[in-house]
Amino acid sequence: MGSGMIDSHSQWFAESINPDLIQLSSIKATYYSGRSRYQKVEVLELGGFGRCLVLDGKTQSAESDEFMYHEALVHPVMMAHPNPKTVFIAGGGEGATLREALRHNTVESVTMVDIDKEVVDLCKEYLPNHHQNSFNNPKATLIHQDARQFLEDTTTIFDVAILDLPDPLEGGPAASLYTQSFLTLVKSRLSNDGLLVMQSGACGPTNYHEVFPAIHNTVETLFPVTECYQVYIPSFAGPWSFVIGSKTYSSEQLAKPHIMSELAQRKIHGLKMYDELSHGGLFALPHYLTAAVRAEERIITELNPIYIT
Repeated sequence: MGSGMIDSHSQWFAESINPDLIQLSSIKATYYSGRSRYQKVEVLELGGFGRCLVLDGKTQSAESDEFMYHEALVHPVMMAHPNPKTVFIAGGGEGATLREALRHNTVESVTMVDIDKEVVDLCKEYLPNHHQNSFNNPKATLIHQDARQFLEDTTTIFDVAILDLPDPLEGGPAASLYTQSFLTLVKSRLSNDGLLVMQSGACGPTNYHEVFPAIHNTVETLFPVTECYQVYIPSFAGPWSFVIGSKTYSSEQLAKPHIMSELAQRKIHGLKMYDELSHGGLFALPHYLTAAVRAEERIITELNPIYIT
């Protein structure tokens, strides 16, 4: 085993995982460090992880493993719908969620709404491996606006809504988008068989209780079918959770038995994580998570928000 010594001459990025745990990564390069109108923004190259987007001190995605997050976020919900044509994305400034949604040849349009133009512009410049030129796809529309305001104003109906939001930090730009009222608004802009998916925070044994069960419970108050799943993401220092809300499709329909043939029909190739076997594994939750979901009573509202520490 190694000595555990840290090179005092190196620069280190320290990220709080929970009040008792931090993750240290060596900083190989700093491409940008500053503040946008809404949040602190850093684009760093970290040892072992490559180029990373960091917002308010929290890693949003890393070049080395972003595919784990983005493939898990996008493809289970897109495959649950038999013919997703219109997709709404809230957040997702790196462009990788947009990239994955556009893989589906059924898609006719993707509307991405991210309030922070400065972040998106930085990602366009410094994270080309994330977006892979997806912003220039003719099916994509990028709008810099508050997501709630956009949905209140639009008359567009979407088959799938993907909420790729930053964590709910107190005073942060995304905290109000985890509330029951916002999710009700999203639901109202979904087609009759529409689905929603959202990232729902860390779900490791030391931090699952912070936000994940409350997000699941809030979604469950609105949709007749609610499913949750997880994937391990090294740059996040643990497993990460997601919640699907469906207007129509049952749990059995969400657990697709023939993923590979359907991926081929949609001409989706080159995925690094998602396939038929991994799909089943995503939804195979440990008992501590299923028990937490069953026991949860919190509903996220403007008067009762949730924040990560």
